[in-house]
Amino acid sequence: MINPASRTKSIELSLIRKMFEVTNSNAINLGIGEPDFNVPKNIKDAMKKSIDNNDTHYTPNKGYIELREEIVKKFKRDNGINTDPENVIVTVGASEALNICTQAFIESSNEVILPNPSFLSYEACINLSGGSIVPVDCKMENEFKLKADEVLEKITPKTKAIILNSPSNPTGAVMEKEDIKAIADLSMDHDFLIISDEIYEKIIYDKKHYSPGKYSDNVITLNGFSKTYAMTGLRIGYLTANETYSEELLKIHQYNIACASTTSQRGAYEALTGPQDEVNEMVKEFKKRRDLIVSRLNEMGYKTVNAEGAFYVFPKIEDKDFVMKAAKAGVITAPGVAFGSNGKNHVRMSYANSYENIEKAMNILEERVVNGWI
Repeated sequence: MINPASRTKSIELSLIRKMFEVTNSNAINLGIGEPDFNVPKNIKDAMKKSIDNNDTHYTPNKGYIELREEIVKKFKRDNGINTDPENVIVTVGASEALNICTQAFIESSNEVILPNPSFLSYEACINLSGGSIVPVDCKMENEFKLKADEVLEKITPKTKAIILNSPSNPTGAVMEKEDIKAIADLSMDHDFLIISDEIYEKIIYDKKHYSPGKYSDNVITLNGFSKTYAMTGLRIGYLTANETYSEELLKIHQYNIACASTTSQRGAYEALTGPQDEVNEMVKEFKKRRDLIVSRLNEMGYKTVNAEGAFYVFPKIEDKDFVMKAAKAGVITAPGVAFGSNGKNHVRMSYANSYENIEKAMNILEERVVNGWI
């Protein structure tokens, strides 16, 4: 028997994914982080056309130049980030972008500051790179928002990076401009890297998204097309950083991936250059669903922050058997503790499901779980 590398032994397969695989297919799924919308037709048509034109060969490692040029325009227009096509890398989803960041910059002597709770892949990537996690509690009384003064308390001479995610998975929290800017300033003052995962930036309600890359040069900004354009299975993302950082990142990408899918890149180009009507309609629908799920949970007695972005709520539910009871009743949710110790006594619910299904799920929870039928 050949033993695996020691670095993989501390990594567990996702309990959330395992749960999805064994649950009843007829259950209402409020656990998965995937838009329930289809890829817009213009994007599908662009990808079909690329295949018909036999556009299926390798692209440059960094991605098609015309796509990178549009990404540069997007960063300038939406984020106030000035970059260059040579400093953009098109990746296999934002997940690859995250992984190459930790592989290129984190090693065993480094500490990485991580919001608690946060997306579970962050912890896995840090552990695989040999880094040590320094958690910062994002408290419910602060609407789960990461605060700059609490980050400052965690900085040590070993601090190499911090991972930011606004809007947040799993809480839906959107960081305030003053905290984004203050953490950007800290990154320059204390010389550490900000890995800013902005995959949910377009799914935001009555707030404005701010990017730390506008205020600091020590930032790698990650984004992608999965959430905004419902392109989850097409695995297409991107990042930008300064010239020095992007060169190091390219080394990992080049030898692991070569290039992102040509077909997905053509779809991504169309996503950026084509009409945005369907995106806007999707966000409006998500807001309606958020209002429904928050109001119903509050009516059931579960304290719930009114999420300002993404498509998750993170209610306080102290019944340790709630997730299993809900699953038995036919509603799939995700245990909050899967996202960090500060997620204890919370449950993540996704409203990336139809309004009708969410309404039905809330009725099931109220009748069968809250009222004690199970």
